[in-house]
Amino acid sequence: MSSSITSRATPRVSRRGFGLGLAGLTVTAACGNGVGNNNAATIDARVNSTLNEMYSQFPNTVEIANKAAGMLVMPLLTEAGFVVGAGYGQGALRINGVTVDYYSAVKGSAGFQIGAQQYAHVLFFMTQDALNEFRQSSGWSAGADLEYVVSDQGDSLAADTNTLRSPVLAAVFGRAGLRVGATLEGTKYTRIIP
Repeated sequence: MSSSITSRATPRVSRRGFGLGLAGLTVTAACGNGVGNNNAATIDARVNSTLNEMYSQFPNTVEIANKAAGMLVMPLLTEAGFVVGAGYGQGALRINGVTVDYYSAVKGSAGFQIGAQQYAHVLFFMTQDALNEFRQSSGWSAGADLEYVVSDQGDSLAADTNTLRSPVLAAVFGRAGLRVGATLEGTKYTRIIP
């Protein structure tokens, strides 16, 4: 009996091939996660512009911002509806004037509605507990208990001591469109990598 030995050639990978393969994986992995783009810089520029607009139109918000533990600034939320409505926007969470995270806002609504609107809004987290709860949640939803410091008619409300005791305050402004009375109730905020 003769025995035959089969020899298999094992593929050899050169250093160059390994390096190119690793580089390709890195580039592919970065495609969908925001690495290497300027989306964060664009959001930050819009946040700065939104804050400047809010402070100039509603001076009471300066005092509120100074007392807040953090602020979520959403430069533009676009809503549209025909019976069923939806809205979307992106913004940044700032603590002590520095962006620490980016968030998306998604809003859905049902009922008779026709039209579209765009507006900016800022959430002021007045206590550290409220800020921590927001940051630790996997998706934080705005409730009906939000206290508004800028009314839906664009009027600025006084920042009295009762208002400042609310854990989360909201300012909605800069509206354009056909629907009136923007509210944040039901809006869900989720952390993103822009």
